[in-house]
Amino acid sequence: MRMPNQSYQYQELFLFCRSVLEKIGCSSKDAEIATRVLLSADLRGVDSHGVARLSGYVRLWEAKRVNAQPSLKILHETPSTAVVDGDSGLGLVVAPYAMQVAIDKAKNAGTGWVSVQNSNHFGIAGYHAMMALEHDMIGIALTNASPLVSPTFSTERLLGTNPICVAIPAGDEPPFVADLATTTAANGKLEILQRKAGVAPLGWIQDKQGKPSTDPHELKAGGALLPLGGDREHGSHKGYALGAVVDIFSAILSGANYGPWVPPFPAYVPMPEEQPGKGIGHFFGAMRIDAFRKAEDFKTHMDKWIQRFRSAKTVAGEDRVIIPGDPEREFAAERMKTGIPLLKPVVEDLKYLGEKFAIPFLAS
Repeated sequence: MRMPNQSYQYQELFLFCRSVLEKIGCSSKDAEIATRVLLSADLRGVDSHGVARLSGYVRLWEAKRVNAQPSLKILHETPSTAVVDGDSGLGLVVAPYAMQVAIDKAKNAGTGWVSVQNSNHFGIAGYHAMMALEHDMIGIALTNASPLVSPTFSTERLLGTNPICVAIPAGDEPPFVADLATTTAANGKLEILQRKAGVAPLGWIQDKQGKPSTDPHELKAGGALLPLGGDREHGSHKGYALGAVVDIFSAILSGANYGPWVPPFPAYVPMPEEQPGKGIGHFFGAMRIDAFRKAEDFKTHMDKWIQRFRSAKTVAGEDRVIIPGDPEREFAAERMKTGIPLLKPVVEDLKYLGEKFAIPFLAS
């Protein structure tokens, strides 16, 4: 008998999640791709974007906002650019397709740039950007998201957490992978605090009057997430600008919805009455290293860069300087060995899905 919060092996979670996605109508290929993206988040320690989201995707499908069998197509293209229509598919499927288009274009033109309309939440940005690494390319992934964020000096929720990921290959060293929300904290971290009955640090959220709050349930009362920096004195205008850039690249460039009109992730939240575009938008880039210099030379110098930063003198109480991507890589190595820990509410959600679709869940 498993206890709540016990770890589950990657392969057993993989088989369960893939089966659920097949039950809602995904092809075997799409279900496998989506599951791989989903579990990459759990492996890398980004628990808010892993299997904890599975029930949310199912609810979106039940609300007829997700097409389980999308016909993905390129609406417009040049040798180095494209616009992809996701046909309301799972972003977990649409995003890898679009990133592959960017990679294929980079192989021919040196760089590839793809904007996406008519998609849904695409999971962890790192998975998509990292697809470029095995091709000796730099990968870039952006997406807009549900409007939960107030611009600096505002009480209105006009932007999403709008993440940015840049993945850069190295030689002997692991790749540099910067994967971050443009808010002080992603909404998923609030959801984790809610499940744990925790308190949010100051600078993460504000109440509906724009005052600082530590209540992780504040969004339900009309509050908002804060841009990266928290407040103007700590640079929130910079986080606001970064989130705005992601929104413009992902949506205005592709023809997706933007700003306050981005479809909400929770299926129970009504869709905005106005829809200036189609679905959620993403933006992907792939840059072939040898379009700039020999890949081996670049990777040798990336190794040197990484090694120098790793050896930097540390402040008191810290034993190392972290290279972006280090914590996630270490999480993945550990969790592949020891399993993926799940909070009790996540386990309950998965058990419910198992019962709903007659798929035995791992917890007895």
